[in-house]
Amino acid sequence: MKLLRFQAWLAATWMGVMLAVGGVAAPSLFMALERELAGKAAGRIFTLEAKLSLAFAIVLFMIERRRVRDLAESGQTTTVMTGNLLIILGALFLAIFGEFVMHPMIEAAKAGQPTQLSFGALHGVSSALYWLRAVLVGCLAWRLTANRAE
Repeated sequence: MKLLRFQAWLAATWMGVMLAVGGVAAPSLFMALERELAGKAAGRIFTLEAKLSLAFAIVLFMIERRRVRDLAESGQTTTVMTGNLLIILGALFLAIFGEFVMHPMIEAAKAGQPTQLSFGALHGVSSALYWLRAVLVGCLAWRLTANRAE
């Protein structure tokens, strides 16, 4: 039970970090600083958030695997690929894709190098994927708190 409670807390904390970075910190930078400086600062903050997301996802993955193994050992019928695990893997994929695929493409477009999409389009796709990941993490936190109440 303590492990499930910790798992729910961790997912909620991850969601809080994402909301703080994407909903508060980055927009505030653009309100307070010149566009170029704000963009550099926001890029660094999003890189840090991506690394934190990797850590959150890995720990949550390990906890979920442990929880499922404990259920199987106690004789309960369960599947190895739970909905929570799929959500965690989806959020992990989006974090990796955003940091290691989208971010370099955005930097290349900013530097004037040829890319398949414009800077604005890449930024829009990156933002949409970020908020999709936030929705996944929010769903995970919701599911984990609902499971705890049962």
